[in-house]
Amino acid sequence: MFRLLRDFATSYRPDRARYESVTFPQVLRAAAEHRAEFLVAEQGTRVVGYAYAARMPTLFADGTVLELLELAVDAPLRGHGTGSRLVREVQDCARQAGDTEVTVPTRRAADFYHRLDFTETATFLKWPVPGGRETPGR
Repeated sequence: MFRLLRDFATSYRPDRARYESVTFPQVLRAAAEHRAEFLVAEQGTRVVGYAYAARMPTLFADGTVLELLELAVDAPLRGHGTGSRLVREVQDCARQAGDTEVTVPTRRAADFYHRLDFTETATFLKWPVPGGRETPGR
């Protein structure tokens, strides 16, 4: 999992110790409490992809929105359906949970998501917290 995360992250440098002791357990806890979805794709016993989506209650959508925050697939397997299958599973999870919509902030993969019936609706802006974990210039 961590190697996929390392390849996925472009603005941050994941710290292995923090990932193992804090971040990954938080993700698993959120999924267990149905506040998130965490799915993996495996080839044999090897994890070759994952999707992480956080569920947020909203006022504007009159319900919960499932935001697909991370989708990572091993580079040699990209373009062979693994990512599409993970996204379809996230969409199925949203249907089963009664979420209003699935959103995805992306800059590099808009064409991929358009092929999966996503439509562009907003620009995603961010404000890095001073002293936070973002690594400038990446």
